[in-house]
Amino acid sequence: MPPATACQPCAGAFTRTPCAAVKMLFTAMVIIPPRRQQGVDTMAAEKQRLADDKAGRADWRRWGPYVSERQWGTVREDYSPDGNAWSYLPHEHARSRAYRWGEDGIAGFSDDRQHLCLSLALWNGRDPLLKERLFGLTNSEGNHGEDVKELYYYLDATPTHSFLKMLYKYPQGEFPYRRLLHENRQRSAEQAEFELLDTGLFDADAYFDVFVEYAKAATDDILMQVTAHNRGAEAAKLSLLPQLCCRNTWSWRAGTVKPTLSAAAGGVSIEHPELGSFRLDCDADGDCAPTLLFCDNETNARRHFDQPEATGFFKDAFHEYVVEGKAAAVNPAQTGTKAGAHYSLSVPAGGSVRVRLRLTASATGGKRAPPFADFDAIFALRRGEADRFYADLQREIGDPDARLVQRQAFAGMVWSKQFFHYDVEKWLAGDPGQPTPPPARKHGRNCDWKHFASAEVLSMPDKWEYPWFAAWDLAFHCLPLAVIDAEFAKAQLVLLTREWYMHPNGQLPAYEWEFSDVNPPVHAWAAFRVFQIDRRQRREAEQGDPSDPGDLVFLERVFQKLLLNFTWWVNRKDEQGRNIFQGGFLGLDNIGCFDRSKPLPTGGFINQADGTSWMAMFCLNLLRIAVELAVHNHVYEDIASKFFEHFLAIAGAINGVGDESPGLWDEADQFYYDHLSLPDGRNIPLRVHSIVGLIPLLAVQPADLELVEQLPEFSARMEWYLEHRPELAALISNWHVPGCANRVLLSLLRGHRTKALLRRMLDESGFLSPYGVRALSKIHHNEPFRVDVGGASYEVDYWPGESRSGLFGGNSNWRGPVWMPINYLIIESLQQFHHYYGDDFKVECPTGSGKFLTLKEVADELSQRLTGLFLKGEDGQRPVLKTHPKLATDPHFRDCILFHEYFHGDDGRGLGAAHQTGWTGLVAKLLQPGSSQFEELPLARAPARPAPASEERQ
Repeated sequence: MPPATACQPCAGAFTRTPCAAVKMLFTAMVIIPPRRQQGVDTMAAEKQRLADDKAGRADWRRWGPYVSERQWGTVREDYSPDGNAWSYLPHEHARSRAYRWGEDGIAGFSDDRQHLCLSLALWNGRDPLLKERLFGLTNSEGNHGEDVKELYYYLDATPTHSFLKMLYKYPQGEFPYRRLLHENRQRSAEQAEFELLDTGLFDADAYFDVFVEYAKAATDDILMQVTAHNRGAEAAKLSLLPQLCCRNTWSWRAGTVKPTLSAAAGGVSIEHPELGSFRLDCDADGDCAPTLLFCDNETNARRHFDQPEATGFFKDAFHEYVVEGKAAAVNPAQTGTKAGAHYSLSVPAGGSVRVRLRLTASATGGKRAPPFADFDAIFALRRGEADRFYADLQREIGDPDARLVQRQAFAGMVWSKQFFHYDVEKWLAGDPGQPTPPPARKHGRNCDWKHFASAEVLSMPDKWEYPWFAAWDLAFHCLPLAVIDAEFAKAQLVLLTREWYMHPNGQLPAYEWEFSDVNPPVHAWAAFRVFQIDRRQRREAEQGDPSDPGDLVFLERVFQKLLLNFTWWVNRKDEQGRNIFQGGFLGLDNIGCFDRSKPLPTGGFINQADGTSWMAMFCLNLLRIAVELAVHNHVYEDIASKFFEHFLAIAGAINGVGDESPGLWDEADQFYYDHLSLPDGRNIPLRVHSIVGLIPLLAVQPADLELVEQLPEFSARMEWYLEHRPELAALISNWHVPGCANRVLLSLLRGHRTKALLRRMLDESGFLSPYGVRALSKIHHNEPFRVDVGGASYEVDYWPGESRSGLFGGNSNWRGPVWMPINYLIIESLQQFHHYYGDDFKVECPTGSGKFLTLKEVADELSQRLTGLFLKGEDGQRPVLKTHPKLATDPHFRDCILFHEYFHGDDGRGLGAAHQTGWTGLVAKLLQPGSSQFEELPLARAPARPAPASEERQ
């Protein structure tokens, strides 16, 4: 990217470097009525930024919250021989070892290549460490695996990052690093985790609420405001140290030009070979003028490389200066690649302090405007625009509490974007001039993914426990993201199918820890749902075209790559070539007797009810996309026929039609089970009542017979196939007895089996929790499933909370909690079943209650239970926050929402990763009116026409 250029008077507000006239315009805005500024409706300001970014008029996404909260302990930074990423670069090394692939920091903000990172460090005068990054336990340290041990919240965000707000709660007493580690290490898996609130540090409110806000005056004009509130009864000292860091790119590649940060009047001057010239201004109100500190973003060789005589000003210099009082640790020449503005403050009891900074592309000429003259006005303007953006989006949500929850969910989605840099080939080989990685790594993790080379902003599950992308998580992320930023959501879905991500064999990379693991194939589902959301927005936009077909280029682009992925699944995960799939891990790793991602201790393999059902759903998703494309290009009718027939073949296999095998449906139990296929030929049903057996509900698609004329070739082939394969047509739907509004149904289930599964799913003594559908039926609490094979016994029982098994590592747990993504898919499927069956088809909900509901009403009931996790109940508390009384009831905590990885199957408490807004952010979509809308498949019965010359060609 070329250096910034000077703003020309006619260039408008979207140039890289705003001139004084533009800054004066922002100042003038505050005296104009808030609804209109010079003819611009401020309600549309954020939408206009999105439109300008899409059109290439202004790069509003260039800067954003792209900095991880944890770079240490990640696979990218692991150069160990044994692949133990957590121990190779642990938290205690992070402050003094330079990272290779990225940076981390509290409330981090950077450009989209993470060349320059802005973040916040703090010190309360008592801690042993300068707090530059968040602390947590690694997988081996926590009694339920890796776990962040901090209190922080994402409160607000706009999709272009024009306004961002987060909250960090910092105790005034010494941060209990050792106690958190010791207490959790000695606890068993049956015990609860020991959290920061359990230490008592917050009991008397002796803590700071530190709010960090960002506002953009222009694309390259970033305002940062830090406001610290003392919630305690006594005045307390606080050091705030906003800091800039140049990501270290020069140590790994010879000849790389090194950026420089140097002191300038009132701030820091920045010269970067990629970004150009910038400047960081630091305000100096009263007696709080900051001390500027400089060092280099380099590893402290004295501490880590056994070089006691090494000289330099290393990465940990600010820690040594602030905490240890070593003035010589920082560069007296006030230059380097890391800079900080040290504010040493005293915060009165119940009072607050504020510091302001401004990062701006440097103008090349003319008089420079005072950097803080319009600072407060711009912040007020951007806050107001954010309020109006969400007021418009939430205009049909009447409940203020629901609006608060949804807005924070969206904030978490936006804040969890990260720059992800990982070039596997370079990572395996090592860098010139650096120690050669151990030979074992060339045959270890991700060694078959040498093509993988990422350097993009991606939507992450969260920024601490999962500071890397996960393929199926990302698919779920894209639905709520599409509500506020469809272009970003579409770009994310395309990105994972690009050549530098997708394996040449067609596999999508699962996640950084092991790209070759297998996730459920939900990418096609997400792509079409995002396409629908985007099309609806385009059609509803002011002066939009109601006949707009949607972004067909996006849909076709994703579809072409997903054909490769589908082929990979068929070729790699169907052991017997029978359309019964194994899949392996599939994200449901802790729900059965065995670790399905590894060779079975019994030998053989598992025919998976969920793996087979996911593939049936994949078929229907690709069929739906093919039909959409075929309406506009009849070439796609052939591929639509392919997926129609493949779906029928999978439906026949899972239900045992036309095959010697009985399939995976158990007629006696009225449920689908995995089958263990042993080397001696035995086939043992694993009679676990888990969501594995409910996944067949997800493979459903209603179809409209009225659109016959649009796809004549596909319709003719469909009619031929159904006529010649009547056993399959009879199994899956009533083709000759259309349902509601002349529709037919593509599904693995007929009405009887649908009701049978729902009878179990809606049983409150089994699957149905007050807060959604449990991953494992509660019947296994008193009746654990046990199978004895090869002289060993394997068991599954109900655990509604954290995992008690170390079989799968970490806090991995599918044995009873409520998971948002599976529940969301069940809700959508019920809506589609209702679209076919209509209001006459009712089921008892809950089972045994005597209350019968339509399937749409059942979907609404599940949605209310899920959103009820986050909304205040009759007691004024949110179930998700009932992990601790202070979270649930304290006025400074109770409206700060945590979006956990999963939820206690009985009481709804949040569990697992506390900030995994990623897939749990689907609650934002559930709260959005119209979330139940979907478009049915325009299948049709063809009119009479001559048969093709050769049936063999059909």
